[in-house]
Amino acid sequence: MRIRAVTRDELPLLTELEGAAGAPFAAIGMPEIAEDDPPAPEELAHYLDHGLALAAEAPDGTIAAYLLAEPVDGALHIEQVSVHPDHARRGIGRALIEHLARTTDAPALTLTTFAEVPWNAPYYARCGFRPLSDAETTTGLREIRRKEAEHGLDRWPRLCMRRDLRP
Repeated sequence: MRIRAVTRDELPLLTELEGAAGAPFAAIGMPEIAEDDPPAPEELAHYLDHGLALAAEAPDGTIAAYLLAEPVDGALHIEQVSVHPDHARRGIGRALIEHLARTTDAPALTLTTFAEVPWNAPYYARCGFRPLSDAETTTGLREIRRKEAEHGLDRWPRLCMRRDLRP
């Protein structure tokens, strides 16, 4: 699996991949997440212009997974890690996170996630992230959570997590 930067012409492929990656949420009683429209290529372009977008390329050249991140309050915030179901449970999401951790100068990685979805908070804890208390939640993370709530994601428990990269 080769990890590389996403190109602008690949943004429609990320939209398709996101749709497929959301499907497993239906099986755990979260059909609204599974049916939610994935971000349009124009929305994803934000990460090419103001953050970063990484792709995990399968041996056949297809994009098996992607990661989006941008700076938030001094950390690098992971907005999305999506793995196509055909490539799930092979360590590809973790490889993207580890690549990001090795290549950033940021002191930490942050993310927001569903607390009780097995491939969300429990998975990220195994990747070295820890839940943040309300007192540790930065202004930028509170704003991200506010937007998530407006989008209806607070129907299910969510939390902010952080992985420190430097002592």
